Amino acid sequence: MAGNQRFTRREFNAALLGGSALAAGSTLAAPLARAATPKKGGVYRIGLRGGSTAESLDPASYGSGIINHFMTGAIGNCLTEIDADGVAIPELAEEWSASPGADVWTFRLRRGVTFHNGKSLTADDVIASFNYHRGEDSKSGGKALLDGITAVRKDDDHTVIFDLSTGNADFPYVVAEYFFVIFPEKDGLPDWRDGVATGGYRLAEFDPGVRYVGERNPNYWKEGRAHFDRVEIIALSDQTARTNALISGEVDCIGGVELRTVHLMKRLAGIEIQTVTGTQHYTMPMFTDTPPFDDVNVRLALKHALNRERLLDVLLSGYGQIGNDSPITPANRYFHHEMAQRPYDTDKAKFHLKQAGIERLAVDLHCANAAFPGAVDAAVLFSESARLGNIDINVVREPDDGYWSNVWLQKPFSTAFWSGRPTEDLMFTTGYAADAPWNDTRWEHERFNQLLVEARTELDEDKRRAMYWEMQEIVSNDGGVIVPLFAQYVFAHRDSVTHDGQLAANRDVDGWKSMERWWSAN
Repeated sequence: MAGNQRFTRREFNAALLGGSALAAGSTLAAPLARAATPKKGGVYRIGLRGGSTAESLDPASYGSGIINHFMTGAIGNCLTEIDADGVAIPELAEEWSASPGADVWTFRLRRGVTFHNGKSLTADDVIASFNYHRGEDSKSGGKALLDGITAVRKDDDHTVIFDLSTGNADFPYVVAEYFFVIFPEKDGLPDWRDGVATGGYRLAEFDPGVRYVGERNPNYWKEGRAHFDRVEIIALSDQTARTNALISGEVDCIGGVELRTVHLMKRLAGIEIQTVTGTQHYTMPMFTDTPPFDDVNVRLALKHALNRERLLDVLLSGYGQIGNDSPITPANRYFHHEMAQRPYDTDKAKFHLKQAGIERLAVDLHCANAAFPGAVDAAVLFSESARLGNIDINVVREPDDGYWSNVWLQKPFSTAFWSGRPTEDLMFTTGYAADAPWNDTRWEHERFNQLLVEARTELDEDKRRAMYWEMQEIVSNDGGVIVPLFAQYVFAHRDSVTHDGQLAANRDVDGWKSMERWWSAN
């Protein structure tokens, strides 16, 4: 198994149960057979939604927006990365091993890796980068993922050891999260201010919310990656502008394709549509500490007042499926496929309102298409379906620009989307744990948080599945999130760029790695 980088989590857990250490392979997975040899050169431009003028190179600020895509897909690397099969494989770490209880993890770093400024990668850089998120005053969105770490220490210049307070069988997935890009250490801290990292492209231009540019790193340590001379991400939150930019050739690829126009785009010469089923889901979070959403009956009334089938038809045009108010998707390992689907039922909505002592409910729903394609339409459709359940939803359309800074986490009822996470623990820890900085519903549930800790260390497959199933039921029935839809990733590119092999499904546009994995077809 030590030589098989695409081991399953079943094999992974079995190895730990047997008391053995598990190591990933010592090299990156062999590339898939290519129909054509990748070409060096050219410029690759991507048009994406979600840019914000508030974005920063500070890794503690990564979260929503384009900066995550740019820093992990072009400028930097993490210890591990998620491959096209959704498995954690080596990146800056060439191998790793776990203690029998999965509470001590040892990562061996690649030798010969250099930062853009010529400095060699060492354990000190890794330790400084992780401790930056762990600091007592840290505001990092990734801090909650590292709460179980008691120490990050150096065994030698190329070996880093993570001591955990309790075991975590999914820890290699944790260190692949985009917060944890490795920067050069300076005075005990990561020096991120100039955007110097180890990625396939050097930072050339950074205009937050507008334009992000990288130029090829001639000393990139990954063979057969980072083929373009120059990569650019252009912030295009407006759907029409993004589509027109692709058609006119101003960009080579766009994410978040307008699904109602996919059939038309398929007819255009020189444009290819890509669809991938992953963990992406659309949400409508409510602040559970703010009236009227602090009453679970109000939350249930709203959940029953949404016609999900109608949203599926209008918004996704078949590129997804209805959700059930839990963020765990069919692409996840422990998806609760037996949980009864919540129906559109206006009588139940009225019943729960009466239980809350409310005859007719009036709420504001803040939305923008920056949240997800068709979010405004979704809000309007929700308003129409809820009216029959004695709920009046006032749709407040917010500007696309700055939506993630000014609305999400700020307004008590809004629209949002999550790319999801490859493991249940990562998804729940990032957005649903009581102390998670991105707990966008401000929800706290004692039993849920107890299970979250227990499931992390449970290596029996059946017991672990039962725990995650119960957690999904708790979120669906008590939580402050409406998850109406699981959405496929649908993106489009011109035939001026190409790729080979399976496209990653963990995030949009080939797992945010197209700048590294694709090449010019001209």
